[in-house]
Amino acid sequence: MSEIDDTPRTYSGALLGAIAVSLLAAIAGLIWCGTLSSRLGTAQTELADAKQQNNELAAKLRETDARLRVTTDELGKSLGLTQKQLDTRAQELMRREQASEANAKALADAQKQTAQQVSAVSSDLTNVKSDVGGVRTDLGKAQTDVASALSQLQSVRGDLSSTNSVIARNHDELVALEHRGDRNYYEFTLKKGQKKAVGTVALELKKVDQKKSKFTLNILADDKTYEKKDRNLNEPLQFYSGKQPALFEIVVNTVPGKDQISGYLSSPKGAPAPVTATAQ
Repeated sequence: MSEIDDTPRTYSGALLGAIAVSLLAAIAGLIWCGTLSSRLGTAQTELADAKQQNNELAAKLRETDARLRVTTDELGKSLGLTQKQLDTRAQELMRREQASEANAKALADAQKQTAQQVSAVSSDLTNVKSDVGGVRTDLGKAQTDVASALSQLQSVRGDLSSTNSVIARNHDELVALEHRGDRNYYEFTLKKGQKKAVGTVALELKKVDQKKSKFTLNILADDKTYEKKDRNLNEPLQFYSGKQPALFEIVVNTVPGKDQISGYLSSPKGAPAPVTATAQ
């Protein structure tokens, strides 16, 4: 009897559990349905509002279109134009506006290109200014070098005049003398037995002693011959020449070979220039 009494109680507990679960599920379903219904109601309300706004916009658009047509008709009538002519003018206005925009773009591009060119020119001008500054610096240095060279020139008494004569002992010093601008200078190299025109005179080397750095030289000027015998290097050899006699000087700087000398002729600034051959 005890086993028979326990069985119905076991079934009753399981049934109650199932019923409780079902009730909970039903309650959850009701809650979910309520929430869904609320959301659906909200969505329907929003949709109805959207439809209403859409209808209002459509009505306003139809009203605007109607007003535009009336305005177009009135404008056409006042101007005596047809709808086709109005459309043609509208298209023309649109084309002009597009052309104006294209021109504005082209103008902007041109201005941009011009600005780039101006910038490039400005950069080039800056470079030119820098180059000019460099040239000025080099010129200043050259002037300083010339002044320094002039200060180092040697003053030697000539073989005729009682005053000292400033001479150049090499090519660089001769360049410095030329910068003074008070006389003309003609460089020469002469071989033994050779008669050579230098400036407005002629020179003839008669003798060379390379070991003692001495030489004998004939100077031919104004149909006269001046012999300078056994002279030394860097010694001013002086003579007068010209219709109004002016002092000329010859300075021999080196004896590069046993039968050769090199130096320069110095003539007054107002002396006649040597005649040069011209092509016929």
